[in-house]
Amino acid sequence: MSEPPHILITDDDPRIRQMLSRYLESEGFRVSTAESGTAMRKALASEKIDLVLLDLVLAGEDGLELAREIRASSRVGIIMVTGRSDIIDMVVGLEVGADDYIAKPFQLREVLARTRSVLRRLQPSASTETAKAVGPSSRAEVIGFEGWRLDISRRELMSPEGQEVPLTTGEFDLLAAMAKHPGRVLSRDMLMDLTRGREWDALDRSIDAQVVRLRRKLEADPKNPKLIKSVRGAGYVFAGRIERM
Repeated sequence: MSEPPHILITDDDPRIRQMLSRYLESEGFRVSTAESGTAMRKALASEKIDLVLLDLVLAGEDGLELAREIRASSRVGIIMVTGRSDIIDMVVGLEVGADDYIAKPFQLREVLARTRSVLRRLQPSASTETAKAVGPSSRAEVIGFEGWRLDISRRELMSPEGQEVPLTTGEFDLLAAMAKHPGRVLSRDMLMDLTRGREWDALDRSIDAQVVRLRRKLEADPKNPKLIKSVRGAGYVFAGRIERM
């Protein structure tokens, strides 16, 4: 049997660490806790962590910098935990690579739902496992555009120069959704449905943050995008010329 997902709760409030730890353990997760960025780094270096619940307001430390540090070296899931007034922090956190956020005060059932949602998106699909098992000669869904190669089965993006470009789970899901609907204007709500189903709220702005990050990775000039274009008042359109491979 496979091991349960391992969650790392990083928060300097012992009451929150204890509450979340007990609740998530009762739901079948393996849980570790860290009271600081230093303890978080030690846990990430010594154990296999699947997802980090990261409080953005740690005593003497910048949670956004910690999120950026994690994402620079790992694809581990990151859910930011922040105060309701920290809207700018939410957006910046999503821009640096967090997968989701939870606003305080939160309901434990919301924490559970968002944790499960991010973990599902992090898990390789059955088609991914099949492709790995039978090798590169198997048929896989690959989308080419302007020299780029997006392998849906293996969840990989290769640049025109042949280099793999690391994407967060949210970035990959968003790019795949847009590349599968080229030339079609997709509203934010439509993109949220395509990437998350109904597990989102009306104030969620993660799509905009992910578009910003994708443009930085895909566009020669992110401020004048040629692949992912904005349609004022409507959403976004993928303008790249698609080639099924």
